[in-house]
Amino acid sequence: MLTDWTASEIIIRQSAFFGVLALMLLWEWRAPKRGRALPRFGHGAGNLAISVINSVALRLLLPLLAADVALIAAERGWGLFNQPAVKELLPAPLIFLATLLLLDLAIYAQHVAFHYVRPLWRLHAMHHVDRDVDATTGIRFHPAEILLSMIYKIALVLILGAGAWAVILFEVVLNGMAMFNHANVRLPAPLDRILRLFIVTPDMHRVHHSVKKHETNSNFGFNLSLWDRLFATYRPEPEDGHKKMVTGLPGHETAPSANVLWSLTLPFRAQYWTKK
Repeated sequence: MLTDWTASEIIIRQSAFFGVLALMLLWEWRAPKRGRALPRFGHGAGNLAISVINSVALRLLLPLLAADVALIAAERGWGLFNQPAVKELLPAPLIFLATLLLLDLAIYAQHVAFHYVRPLWRLHAMHHVDRDVDATTGIRFHPAEILLSMIYKIALVLILGAGAWAVILFEVVLNGMAMFNHANVRLPAPLDRILRLFIVTPDMHRVHHSVKKHETNSNFGFNLSLWDRLFATYRPEPEDGHKKMVTGLPGHETAPSANVLWSLTLPFRAQYWTKK
């Protein structure tokens, strides 16, 4: 059963991943928001290679991922939402929605931690050193960060008793939204203002990739914009405007961020540890 589920999960996740990535790349080509610092193909290929390394590393190092653990938790009655009393009290749709909201809040908290906890920042800096913020930046994370994030999500699944379908939907949406809100795309200003009342838009998240520390430490959300507003980490616009703002890390304006080996070894080279 678990083997069949794992195969189905991979098909669902990969289909959604490549579908959203293709759509974002086409949108960036037709309606880019900003100019580029690096050649499009080399930059995208490097980030895609890092994503492939992450996927392989996860499968090799963790026998079970979050959705797999959710199935086991349901079978054994582990976690809050798998308790009979909770199931009697709350209807299934409400549990499903609560699971999605709590997971999203948890990922917001994780993102904040990766900025303020020094060892975690050294890993997360690989994401921020990217000089061109586009859809492929949304899949550019250090393998160690991806591994820690998955362990964190597994722990959340066990504590919450999150349903397997809720977990896989959350993972698919999180991955798709990461590509969307990192995309170098142009949205009409009125539409952006409406959308960011609910979700994180590219213009909202781009502020987070500014070289300015007070802008980098803002707009931590990936899916819902609610958390940044609720916890006072929301910043509506970059001080220099979207066309003139500098993205990346200070002192790394010429960083070879498209180089996969350079990127993967970044956390272990002291001269590249930017002070937060």
